[in-house]
Amino acid sequence: MFKSRSEGNVVYKCTVRLLEDLDVLECEFQPHHKGSFLLDYICETLEITEKDYFGLRFVDSAKQRHWLDLAKTIIKQVKDVEPLVLSFRVKFYPADPCRLTGYGKVMLFQQLKRDLRHGRLYCSIGEAAALGALIVQDEFGDFDAETHTGEYVSSLKIALRQSEQLEKKAMELHRKREPGLETVAVFDEFVGIARSLETYGIDPHPVKDHRGTQLYLGINFSGISTFAAGRRAQHFRWPEVHKINFEGKMFIIHLAYTDDRREVKKHTVGFKCPSGSACRYVWRCAIEQMLFFTLPTSQHASVMSGGGFFSWGTKFKYSGRTEREILSESLNALRQQKLNNTSPSKRKAQSVPATPSSPQGDLAEIRYSSLPRSTMSEPLGGCHDHMASSVYCTDNPLPTLETVSEEARKTNGDSNDHLSDYYFRDSFDHSSSESGFTSNVIENRLGSHLHHRQTYTSDNISSLAMHSMANNSALIQQQNASNSAKNAKKFSLIQAFVPSFFFVVAVLAVSAVYILESDSEVFSSMKNLPEMICLRYQYYQPLKEFLAKKFGAIF
Repeated sequence: MFKSRSEGNVVYKCTVRLLEDLDVLECEFQPHHKGSFLLDYICETLEITEKDYFGLRFVDSAKQRHWLDLAKTIIKQVKDVEPLVLSFRVKFYPADPCRLTGYGKVMLFQQLKRDLRHGRLYCSIGEAAALGALIVQDEFGDFDAETHTGEYVSSLKIALRQSEQLEKKAMELHRKREPGLETVAVFDEFVGIARSLETYGIDPHPVKDHRGTQLYLGINFSGISTFAAGRRAQHFRWPEVHKINFEGKMFIIHLAYTDDRREVKKHTVGFKCPSGSACRYVWRCAIEQMLFFTLPTSQHASVMSGGGFFSWGTKFKYSGRTEREILSESLNALRQQKLNNTSPSKRKAQSVPATPSSPQGDLAEIRYSSLPRSTMSEPLGGCHDHMASSVYCTDNPLPTLETVSEEARKTNGDSNDHLSDYYFRDSFDHSSSESGFTSNVIENRLGSHLHHRQTYTSDNISSLAMHSMANNSALIQQQNASNSAKNAKKFSLIQAFVPSFFFVVAVLAVSAVYILESDSEVFSSMKNLPEMICLRYQYYQPLKEFLAKKFGAIF
């Protein structure tokens, strides 16, 4: 990373590699610039209008790949990257590639060629030959018997495992192609074949299942898939995905789907990633892909949190437009363009609103009807059928429940007790403060009686004073009893919370140890949960080995 000081401002320089390895761009940015500034500059330079499908990727010092966050400053994300090299790539492969126009379609074509060349776009030898023939058509043009002689395809790098058989098939298909085909038609045919493949838009992430089998996880517009030996083994559609989180190295998918009897079933699937940072990267890629292809607008995006009890939580807020927003803006622009090109007389004739029997023609022009069901339906298409309780279903928000805690009830109940205690204490203090006034009245009355009547003796006065002292002592005892009762009623949060917390922790620890060490079939399904597997291999097993070595050395 290079930086230079000019007029008191720090300017950083970076290199951006395009989809062709030899094409690079030198860019500059300042500390306050966010990732969107760099992406906007590159898309403007390349004349790309559909910039939301593209992104910038970099590799940190730990050799972990990351997508540049468009909502955060660049320098905070790449502060440990030296030299600063970014790669301009297609981030969201559209469900209908033909909707891209201009140089955006060219960049998608180059990205798919790169995927085929690096083995990400896995296909059969026949499909690879068909794609290779289109690449040859784009590079060399129409077949010419005088120019295209010998093994002319061998000079091109078509596929990862390129063989002579593949080159011969590609040349044979190139010879049979119709001459005079335009470049745009070649692009459309190429991306059409690539779109039909299961590995379209897939960036494989190496993972392992609960049996330890090596798999590759792929995420695209349709959902999450697992691949084994180049074949798709599992496919989880976005409407079936209820929640995505991670726990340490474990990437966890929570599914909610409807079976044949129209009953909602829930299932959890976990995959172990090579490292914790790789797991967070897979989680973020899955969240971004799901939100981009399922949300109606970015305003519906909430802060997503990942990570469980045994790992640091990660929060992510989606920024940018969603695919439906892009389609809506394209549709509105097309309508506005047609409206401007329409004469006033025709505009008046077309002022009658369209009916279901006369659909608007501009919908077909952006190929909206060719979208798959998962992107054509309402948010998280079919979420009422497949996800009755999905947290991502924005059209059917769950009602907010206002719970009343026991602490609130105790507070309301104790208020009356405090009121009665306060009233009793106030009346008691008032009585005790007036005790001196009462004794003075008695003494005055005694003096008057001695003056007028000589029947009172000293014994009567002493007995009366003793009676007053007895009353005072009784009142004092009553006050002490009330204070002790009041202190007994006081609720100590620390005394109640700390023992309860340690008791709950002890019960959970004992239960976890019992389940992990038990051979009973009752706990077999519970032991196979991704959370229990993560707890066993990341925390319980190492702690058990440490204690065995520690106490084994002592005894």
